[in-house]
Amino acid sequence: MTSRTTIILAGLSALLFAGPSSAGAEEFATEKVRIRAEEVATGLDSPWSLAFLPDGALLVTEKAGTMRIVRDGEVSDPIEGVPEVWSRGQGGLLDVALAPDFQESGTIYFTYSEPGDGGAGTAIASARLEQTGEAARLSNVKPLFSTKKKTGRSQHFGSRIVIAPDGTLFVTFGERGDMDRAQDPQDPAGSVLRINADGSVPRDNPFADGGKALPQIWSTGHRNAQGAAWDPLTNSLWITEHGPRGGDEVNRPEAGKNYGWPVIGYGRHYSGAEIGVGTSAEGYEQPLYYWDPSIAPSGLAIYNGEMFPEWKGDLLAGALKYQMLVRLDRDDDARIVGEERMLQNEFGRIRDVRVAPDGSVYLLPDGGGASIIRLSRA
Repeated sequence: MTSRTTIILAGLSALLFAGPSSAGAEEFATEKVRIRAEEVATGLDSPWSLAFLPDGALLVTEKAGTMRIVRDGEVSDPIEGVPEVWSRGQGGLLDVALAPDFQESGTIYFTYSEPGDGGAGTAIASARLEQTGEAARLSNVKPLFSTKKKTGRSQHFGSRIVIAPDGTLFVTFGERGDMDRAQDPQDPAGSVLRINADGSVPRDNPFADGGKALPQIWSTGHRNAQGAAWDPLTNSLWITEHGPRGGDEVNRPEAGKNYGWPVIGYGRHYSGAEIGVGTSAEGYEQPLYYWDPSIAPSGLAIYNGEMFPEWKGDLLAGALKYQMLVRLDRDDDARIVGEERMLQNEFGRIRDVRVAPDGSVYLLPDGGGASIIRLSRA
């Protein structure tokens, strides 16, 4: 690609994702850079995730089971063809991601609480997003993996999707409020799964033969991971997961390893009781970082854009508790060396964090009548 072409594409990306004008924007000081926050759209109902479409529009999921397109500040009618979801408590329509070849195939992936006998369980599906004028619909909806054991509990579904550079999909499944399920190798609850784009099992999965654990399982012992991102610095998956009363964690899940819940953990159960055998035990991995008291981390992004070079390689985590954006500073060896808490109580509970193609950062606050917030350089 020529340098002239690169400049043209960079300029086009900046135009597509430039957001609204600066009228009504607010500025905030952070430790390293002054940022501008502006509202991109409003009126969303408990949005859960967003993805950037190639034409500059946003694809947004709402927990109740609707998917919408946001273009030029306007929120579309619900997209047709979304399968039935079980919208109770923390369950509903959850994460969404575009396939790497989306421009040619129109393929998206999404997770949701799938209803069934006994209640619901986390599931992932693929579909084709078809757009005709202002209308949009999902076609060729294909389930890729779902939890067989359904339960009426309404908490801890997870769930985030990360597409690795080799095209495989990492998917986080919560333990559904039944903590012992996270230590059952034949149960996807409380695990990170890794599957191919068609739902099949990658040959190099740690339990690919299904002998010791489900062949889709990548790692176990997770409580409720609602943040996940691919890290180009370490060429690996990183996640954030909820602890109970304290003990939220940052982990880098490795193949076949067990991350401890509920045998070990930092913090305490809601009752005040200690977790398992304490904070460490043989055979269980330690977190790279933890919060006590809890901040309730949700969406996670690893900053690799050009707009904020001061944040290059840092983790950006949305927090439901304390209503803030947390930046975890990393050194050149990817070690977490500091924490900055930003925008506390400014925009509500932050459900998702995404880095746009132009390097700006999009926040997706939780709740009814929610807005999409874009952070750019002041």
